[in-house]
Amino acid sequence: MTPYLLAHDLGTSGDKATLFTVEGRLVKSCVHAYGTDYFNGTWAEQDANAWWQAVCASTREIIDGIDPRQIAVVSFSGQMMGCLCVDRQGNPLRNSIIWADMRAEAQAQSIREQVDEQEFYRITGNRISPSYSVEKLMWVRDNEPEIYARTHKTLQAKEYIIFRLTGEFVTEYSDAGGTEVFDLNTLSWSEKLVKASGIDGEKLPAVYPSTHVAGEVHAGAARETGLAVGTPVVCGGGDGICAAVGAGCVRPGTAFNYIGSSSWVALTTEQPIYDEQLRTFNWAHIVPGYYSPCGAMQSAGGSYSWLKNQLALAEQSQAEQQGISPYEVINTLVDHAPAGANGLVFLPYLLGERSPRWNSNARGTWIGLQMQHTRADVFRSVLEGVVFNLGAILDIFKQYAEVPEMVVIGGGAQGAVWRQMMADIFDMPILKPTMLEEATSMGAAITGGVGVGLYSDFAVVDQFLQIEDVTEPLPANVAVYRKMKPIVEAAYESLVGVYDQLARLAIH
Repeated sequence: MTPYLLAHDLGTSGDKATLFTVEGRLVKSCVHAYGTDYFNGTWAEQDANAWWQAVCASTREIIDGIDPRQIAVVSFSGQMMGCLCVDRQGNPLRNSIIWADMRAEAQAQSIREQVDEQEFYRITGNRISPSYSVEKLMWVRDNEPEIYARTHKTLQAKEYIIFRLTGEFVTEYSDAGGTEVFDLNTLSWSEKLVKASGIDGEKLPAVYPSTHVAGEVHAGAARETGLAVGTPVVCGGGDGICAAVGAGCVRPGTAFNYIGSSSWVALTTEQPIYDEQLRTFNWAHIVPGYYSPCGAMQSAGGSYSWLKNQLALAEQSQAEQQGISPYEVINTLVDHAPAGANGLVFLPYLLGERSPRWNSNARGTWIGLQMQHTRADVFRSVLEGVVFNLGAILDIFKQYAEVPEMVVIGGGAQGAVWRQMMADIFDMPILKPTMLEEATSMGAAITGGVGVGLYSDFAVVDQFLQIEDVTEPLPANVAVYRKMKPIVEAAYESLVGVYDQLARLAIH
């Protein structure tokens, strides 16, 4: 029988199931959605049972027509930095507090008062922030003590599904890194940080490498999913780290840029990169012995989507008439404006900003607007603004490591205009692989294959991944952007005080 690899990518909006052959061919994929409850301004929660229902439905759809015994392994990618409290039987005690939730600022401040932030950064590879899991568990302890008391383990999305399939409570190095009580240097829970947080360390699951076989599909899960009893289940990794594998970044000296609603630049290195200003962060790589330094921005494709929805109604109408994507029409218009958008600068901080600013008060801003500017200039400035911010992240990493080229994945990598901007602003070749949207699932599938011994190591990604386009930088554009880069930096710095004043007005 032909063996297959089944990967589940548990994202924020739904579960994407993807089936690969062991030779690396994509067979098919499907998505089953679930909802998110946003409330109280900065709160965001999901129902863990909805994750399970989505996994059951997508699994049954994806294996329809094949013998379940052909599934050689099930593995996972998943949203990170959540907090799902479960009891001893694995029953959720409340909705999961997901990565986007920022309610735990008081708990983050409590950690800051006990641990020097530079020391914390050197232990975890991350800044102290309410985004992460332990601060959220501390919030449950402080505000829902009866739930905290009944909590046996806290899990991420994929860890909950692994439990439902195997009955085992486990996590792995990449997702453990999103808890802020994981020591990146020893790859184990940090007694110092567990103590500083005040949580019960017994509520953390056992931690293993990403390739660890967590267990096998038991009879009850087999009935619900259609999988065969005994199918091996491998831990997999957090979505950002699985994306690194799917982008082919499995060796030191490689880098990739994921462009979706948010975006990040990440490297593969032999040691973490600790930035003195704490502007970037680090994860344990799925590939044993390596690390993934990373910088993430809030609104990349999100800025592009805002532009389309608010300012490109004519382009949307034109696209509908022609039966094409509105982004194609916008890109054609953008291509008519010169590099630098005739001196128009856009700061893409529509949702505040993480790397490299770490300023929740930052706002989206146009600077330099004049009567002479056209729609093409305005549209181009938005795309350039996103790439300038990504370039600022990349410049931090260039201080510590050689970055000769960049692989781009995600929906934003489809546009040739945007890829040319990246080549010109980054001043390096931009490589587009054949699979952009499936890279994260591919990384999870390969991790599963290594975990069960189908592959000897992660070099097998070369069998899965083909580069179909290389965009080289244009020297004339590179020269323009070099002149603009310090102007963009100065524009942001000059507005920090203004952003703070706007925040105090509480205008939403």
